[in-house]
Amino acid sequence: MLLKELLPQTTMDLAEDERWLSTQRIVDSPHFRKSPRLSRLLLYLSEQTLLDRTDLLTEYNIAIMVFDRDASFNPGVDTIVRSHMVRLRQRLDQYAAESQATCSMRIAVPKGEYLVRFEYITPSSFESDASPRPEINLLPSRTEQIPSVRNRPNLLVLTCWLLGAAVLALLSALLLVLHHSARKSADVPAVQHPLWSHLFQPHQSTTFIAADSGLVLLHAMTHKDTTLAEYLKRDFSQETRGLSPERVEEILNMADRRYTSFVDLNIFRRLRHLPFVTADNLQVNYARDIQMDELKQGNVILSGARGANPWLELYEPELNFIGRSDGIHHTYRFTNRHPEPGEMAEYYVTDADPKQRVLGVLAFVPNLDGNGNALIIEGNSMAGTEAISDFLFEDAALLPFLTKIKKPDGSLPHFEVVVESNSVNGSAGPIHVLAYRTHP
Repeated sequence: MLLKELLPQTTMDLAEDERWLSTQRIVDSPHFRKSPRLSRLLLYLSEQTLLDRTDLLTEYNIAIMVFDRDASFNPGVDTIVRSHMVRLRQRLDQYAAESQATCSMRIAVPKGEYLVRFEYITPSSFESDASPRPEINLLPSRTEQIPSVRNRPNLLVLTCWLLGAAVLALLSALLLVLHHSARKSADVPAVQHPLWSHLFQPHQSTTFIAADSGLVLLHAMTHKDTTLAEYLKRDFSQETRGLSPERVEEILNMADRRYTSFVDLNIFRRLRHLPFVTADNLQVNYARDIQMDELKQGNVILSGARGANPWLELYEPELNFIGRSDGIHHTYRFTNRHPEPGEMAEYYVTDADPKQRVLGVLAFVPNLDGNGNALIIEGNSMAGTEAISDFLFEDAALLPFLTKIKKPDGSLPHFEVVVESNSVNGSAGPIHVLAYRTHP
């Protein structure tokens, strides 16, 4: 029997519990309303905590109960629970910071735990640091006896005590200034980069979506493509039609493997090394684990060709340069929907290209809800994706291009750019811009 069927319906037992009511108020807030998965996760964790069913608070059980994984779930390769826990903690911190004046309870999930902590907030929790403090008389009052010569040892002790108190006060003031300075600097990007400052902003998370290389293996064996709808349903019947059952089983086994490319790992590493990126404002997720609502809030960075990251399909209606793989002729084409003078209608390379050219597109566009940004890193191959990432992370190449396309007021428009490079032992060589577009 499934775990879901074994759990009794016990949420009614919590109907009058203030901690449960506080949890419900949080999931009804704007911070959680557009994220049903995070809401479901918080409700599940809170319910098991309040009912003292802590034995159910494991990564495996959470994957089954909250994220609809089946009994074959392997936490060693599927990170959906851990990635959502990071986002949940961030969202709870934001809610606490913005609701402290009206909230009577703070709810948090400490790192490394699934147990929810409920903390009642007393009025003293919100007292200002500038509130009056008791006076400390550092000098003797007129009614106190002034030490005589015989009491000089006591005077020496008092002097030492006063000096020590003064030093402690000075150190406390210095620490307060440093703490305030650190908090201030944490809220402002270290460098006002014309592109990265749009993707990494205070109090907003950015998700890097790594390519699904298992899907690439499937396409290599079937020479067909996968739509986003088929990918979400894990329905590859169109691609495998006409093949023997043994061949279908082999292909599906490859497609189910959770692979990503070294290029994607390197892109994530380079993102983490940007001076204004922290462990809290950058998350990584696998293309197979992404849900639609995650593309509608915050910023996203999608890596890989459409065949490795089918989510690109959602952005194509607004793009001018569209990538497609032709498995029959072994080519990857970027169609130029509206060629301008001097441009080609298609940019493509074949496996037999003697110059070993590679192509890639970098697109900076709005996210699906228009409340953030999306960055698309799409190459015709791993070397093509690497060429785009080199262009992206090398300011000597990127900044002149961004300066060229900036608006009259100095702001950066959304844009697409096609670049060409050469593949040297599987790695990208020098980069050349072939065409670009800016969006209003």
